[in-house]
Amino acid sequence: MNEAIDPRNPAGIRVGDIYEDCSFHPVLCTEIDVDGAVVLSGVSLIDGSFPRSCDGRYCAPIRIPVADVMTIKSDLEGYARRRKTELSAIDRMTRG
Repeated sequence: MNEAIDPRNPAGIRVGDIYEDCSFHPVLCTEIDVDGAVVLSGVSLIDGSFPRSCDGRYCAPIRIPVADVMTIKSDLEGYARRRKTELSAIDRMTRG
């Protein structure tokens, strides 16, 4: 089955998926609002805070495998530092 990718949610995140929000928390997606943009909302698997919301397109959330959640939880600062470095390198590459 070949499903078209929604450009408003390029990662194809769905309710029940775990995604990385803008603060690098793994978040269990509990709701997707598709009124115009795609807004993902959920509960942080780090501290239980909610709602944690990101724009499916402009925040560029990524799926996180369940197996990685405990590793991230044990060192959120280290994980966030690594992801910021990765995103910075990608940004530099795309700018040329």
